[in-house]
Amino acid sequence: MERFLSSAERTQLIKSHRKERDKRICDRIKAVLLHDDGYKDSEIARILLIDDETVRRHIKDYVDRHKLAPGNGGSTGYLSQAETMALQGHLREKTYLYVKEICAYVTLRFGKHYSISGMTKWLHANQFRYKKPHGVPAKADKEKQVAFMERYTELKSTLKPDEVIVFGDNVHPQHQTKLAYGWIKKGIRKAEKMTACQKRVNLIGAINVNTHQVEYQRVDWVNKESMQAFAQQLCKAYPHASTVHWILDNAGYHKGKEFLAFIKTTRIKIHYLPPYSPNLNPIERLWKIMHEQVTYNRYYPKFGDFTEGIIHFFENIEAYKSIIQSRINDNFQKLQIP
Repeated sequence: MERFLSSAERTQLIKSHRKERDKRICDRIKAVLLHDDGYKDSEIARILLIDDETVRRHIKDYVDRHKLAPGNGGSTGYLSQAETMALQGHLREKTYLYVKEICAYVTLRFGKHYSISGMTKWLHANQFRYKKPHGVPAKADKEKQVAFMERYTELKSTLKPDEVIVFGDNVHPQHQTKLAYGWIKKGIRKAEKMTACQKRVNLIGAINVNTHQVEYQRVDWVNKESMQAFAQQLCKAYPHASTVHWILDNAGYHKGKEFLAFIKTTRIKIHYLPPYSPNLNPIERLWKIMHEQVTYNRYYPKFGDFTEGIIHFFENIEAYKSIIQSRINDNFQKLQIP
């Protein structure tokens, strides 16, 4: 390979490297010298412990402008204010898996060249973080959710002293190890035993967000009969309540004619959540706490052991009262629908 540096340039670069204290400039000098010696970009990257694209940028900077001193990388000075705002807007709309894809977009859209490390710095400086997006039901209706919250606020404000409100739902934990994030030593790929069992534990539950009283019932199936039995349990749990306001989702067994006819014979009044609105049902957080305590990263060799773990959680719910009180309330999460 023909050298592109003159002897004088090489000598000057070597002298500069010996005197230089900034390791970033030293890396740039070494990249240029190694490239001149015929090393491939990937080989230089391996030697200097940096990425290929950074190597190519260092060499291009020197060839085009004899630039050795690093600029501000991904600082806002590299993109104009208008370009920065445009890129921020674009990234709010589209989620990229890799920084190199963002670099390519910036080059195509604005004609600016960023290294992966430079763009990573820009992302952090502009409050972007690498994380999962938050899933929302595609059919959720924001206006209906707002209307429900208004009705709920009115219900609370007019609630009589002998009336209570409970949020209800059904849950069907499956006999499977649920893998979840946790603190694991760097460099270790921790393994957890898994099971392919499809058996489920069927539960009906309700929670009072004021007292955090939890009612539950394990059932073979969630249907009109089991729902009626649970309604009777709710009435027994609140013997002095003139009305038990029971907030449920729109599942079929919550709206069946026979079930609603039965409810009319009780002290219960049912209110329905808007369709596709788990964010408006605080009991969903109880299910999450249950999974954290029982199923996350835990292996149960037998279905009986798994079932016992689930039931033990509810039978000993007082042991988790502080967690439940701190995390379950009716400060509803407003759905951000794209």
